[in-house]
Amino acid sequence: MKYRPFGRTGLYVSELCLGTATFGGQGWWKVWGEVDQQSANVLVERALAAGVNFIDTADVYAEGHSERILGQALRDLKVSREDLIIATKVRGRTGPGPNQVGLSRGHIMQGVEASLKRLGLDYIDLYQVHGADLVTPIEETMRALDNLVSRGLVRYIGASNMAAWQIMKALGICNLHNYARFESIQSYYTIAGRDLEREIIPMATDQQLGLMIWSPLAGGFLSGKFTREGAAASNNARRLTFDFPPVDKEHAYDVIDAIKPIAASRGVSVARIALAWLLHQKSVSTVIIGAKSTEQLDDNLAAAEIQLSTDELAVLDKASALTPEYPQWMLARQHGDRVLATVR
Repeated sequence: MKYRPFGRTGLYVSELCLGTATFGGQGWWKVWGEVDQQSANVLVERALAAGVNFIDTADVYAEGHSERILGQALRDLKVSREDLIIATKVRGRTGPGPNQVGLSRGHIMQGVEASLKRLGLDYIDLYQVHGADLVTPIEETMRALDNLVSRGLVRYIGASNMAAWQIMKALGICNLHNYARFESIQSYYTIAGRDLEREIIPMATDQQLGLMIWSPLAGGFLSGKFTREGAAASNNARRLTFDFPPVDKEHAYDVIDAIKPIAASRGVSVARIALAWLLHQKSVSTVIIGAKSTEQLDDNLAAAEIQLSTDELAVLDKASALTPEYPQWMLARQHGDRVLATVR
């Protein structure tokens, strides 16, 4: 396992992060997984043994049971707290009331206390907003998050599922008021869907944000279970009942067609090559992998061992390339002579 700098925090995180959305299986979240406590202990222990030092969860996963199960696993395994970086999130609905959702000061303060209790921890390493709140002013949200850092309940704050302009607005407010700022962004990114490269990645690079990737296998579409004919190799694929996140399937099949020969030549799964491609992207700090079984986890963890050749990367890059979109094609056209110019 390799460790990468996490934005400007000074922390080094494992290039693979264990995701826990599969833990608990309560309510709607059953479609993601129903990993119980005993199985979760095995998965966490396996990930730690492979060198993973970063674990991600959220208050809404399995209606809070994911955090409870993770916290219990850490106690059962007697994991040293300083050896782990624990991330969770706030924003989603945690109850039926009108104020049990969003990024108001009230919901954030209630959320962090509830998450700490479920996890059984004194502090959270990375507390992330789980998306934008178009009702609450971002100034209110950032001030509340700054309070949590000042109180020592949270060490760093991050964003997830937000637009580049929203993150930049938040960073500007933090700079103006000397608040703790977002140090990371958690976003959807996969070789079958490279939209993140249009705005988010350039922004994250410019602002030195750590970049965490969720659903790197496009919700299981790149797991190897799906073919161009639409058949699944197994009947337990999540996409058969929950087709998310959205994928341009024809484009994704082209990408899979490019991956298959590379995977076959190495005797590994399509999923492993898809993960390896992400690990070769310089902008990526860590890739979140979730699992329902040790076999699935082991296959994903093994992606860290794959070194793709220049030729293999070129094939994959070409098959998965984004369609040129304005203003990117105009920027490239206008700046070509300036980027290559030599100052004399």
